[in-house]
Amino acid sequence: MKAMTTVFREMLANPGIIHAPIAHDPLTAKIAQRVGFRCLDLGGYALGASSCIPEPLLSLEEVLIATRRITAAVEIPLMVDGGAGFGDPTHVIRAVRELERAGAAAVHIEDQVYPKRIHYHKGIEHVISAEEMCEKIQYAARARRDSDFVIAARTDAMRTHDYAEGIRRANLYVEAGADMVMIFPNTVEEALQAPSEVQAPLIYVNSEGNRLKRPILTIQELEGAGYKMVNDAISAISVMYDSIHELFSRMKETGRTGMDQAAAIRTRKDIEDTIGLDEYYRIEAETVEARS
Repeated sequence: MKAMTTVFREMLANPGIIHAPIAHDPLTAKIAQRVGFRCLDLGGYALGASSCIPEPLLSLEEVLIATRRITAAVEIPLMVDGGAGFGDPTHVIRAVRELERAGAAAVHIEDQVYPKRIHYHKGIEHVISAEEMCEKIQYAARARRDSDFVIAARTDAMRTHDYAEGIRRANLYVEAGADMVMIFPNTVEEALQAPSEVQAPLIYVNSEGNRLKRPILTIQELEGAGYKMVNDAISAISVMYDSIHELFSRMKETGRTGMDQAAAIRTRKDIEDTIGLDEYYRIEAETVEARS
C-alpha cells in the first residue's frame, strides 16, 4: 500500500478538486471513507467541541491522539489542523515530525498568535507578522522527514487586514515553502478571484453556520474558480449535536427513544459493518471459538 503522503501528493498532481469533510473521531472518518470521500481533514473546531473545550486550548498531544486514532481506522489521507503550530519555529518542528509519525498526510498552520485566543471564535483574530509566519513555514518544510508530507499555510489576514494583504501573505508563504494555502475570503467576489492571484493550490473552507457571513460555495463553483481543495468545517459535529440533543430530550420527556425499531436494527448493522465486526467474528470463529 502506498504511503498516505504519496497518495495525497498524487491527488494534488491530478486533475479535480479534493473534497475533504472534517472528521473528529474514527467513526466519523470511517463513514466518510465508506460513502466515497478520498480525503479527510481533522478540524480543530470539531475536535475541540467533541472534547468540550474551545479549539485554542487543544494541546499537541490531544491532536496527536486524535490523529493516530483516525489514521489507524481509515485508508485515505488525513490533513490535520495544526493551529498556530503550537508555538515558535522550534515547536513547529516538533509538531510536524510528530504528526508525520502519527500518520498524517498533511498539516495546515495558521498565522494567528500563539497561544491562540478564544476570541477567535467570535471572529476577533490576532495575526502575527508575515515575517514570523514565513519563519514558521520555512522550519516546518525543513522539519519533515517525508518530502511528500504537505505543508499548508493558512492566513486570516483577509479578515484582520484586507483582501490584498491576504493575497500578499499567501504568496509570501508559498515562497517560504508552503505547498498549499488556506484562505478565508470575506465575499463571494474575493473567493472567486483569489485562485488567479495565489501561486499555489488553494484550500477553501465551507463553514456552515459561521457567524461572520463568509460565503458558502458549491464544489462546482470552487472547482471552476480554480480551488484545489475544499473542507467542510463543522457540519458533522453540528448534525451530531442536534441529533443527540433531540434524542436525549425525547428520552427525558417520554422515557422512549421514539426510534423505529426496524430502522434502528438497520443502523446498528451499518455501524457494525463500518467498524468491521464480521472480520472479528471470522477470526474468533477460526481460533478461540473453534476451541470452545
